[in-house]
Order: sequence, then C-alpha cells, then structure tokens
Amino acid sequence: MAAKWIELVTGSLEQKKEYRRYRARIDALPEPYVTVAKAFHRYFMSGAAGIPEDDSVVTMLRDFVELWERAAADGTPVRDIVGEDPVEFADLFAQAYLGKRWIDNERARLTRSIESAEQTDRSVEQTDRREQP
Repeated sequence: MAAKWIELVTGSLEQKKEYRRYRARIDALPEPYVTVAKAFHRYFMSGAAGIPEDDSVVTMLRDFVELWERAAADGTPVRDIVGEDPVEFADLFAQAYLGKRWIDNERARLTRSIESAEQTDRSVEQTDRREQP
C-alpha cells in the first residue's frame, strides 16, 4: 500500500531500480567504452536527441548498455559502432525509441513550405516565359 502511494508521487520504483542497474553496468564497462557510453548518456539525458516516454526510456537504456557490453566483449572499435558522426548516431539511436514528436511535425511543415515555394516559383517562371514574345 505504501509503495503504491510512493510510486504515485515519485514514479515507478521498478524503473528506478532498473536505472540504477543500467548505471552500474555502464560503470563496469572497460575503457574506452565507459567514456563513450557516459558521453552518449549525457547527450541522451540532455534531451537533445529527444526523450522517450513511459517504459521506452528503460528499454532504450537497456539496449544501449547491451550494445556497449557486446562491443567491449567483441573488442569492436568505437568508430565502427558510432561512425564518423556521433551526434547522428545518438539521434538515430534515440529516434528508434521515440514516437511521433512535435519536431517531426515541424520538420514536415518546413519541408512542405519549401516544396510549395518551389512550385510557386516554377509557376511564376512558366508564366513569365509564356508572356515573353
């Protein structure tokens, strides 16, 4: 009974335990994986890549630490995992766990606006060509 009341105020206790296990697994990684994983974690927690809601964040962090544990076990170089652009890697990784976000709507609106402006510009050019003798 008390646990449910506390969870109502603080959020899921099981998720908090899962988060602590995740942090311990990150801390247990060897170098350079621990440094890289902590850097990505900091980026994820800044919200720059978007933050999944509900249980998705726990799943994302679990998958994230498993990725680095496998890389460390296999001795995979960091650049083989993140590629040349770590920001793009982080954004794509997080995006796999996100639902539709407000920024997705804004990106679509921007794309439509540019396409519409291009079509208007083409129509004006065609009209100008027809009017020229």
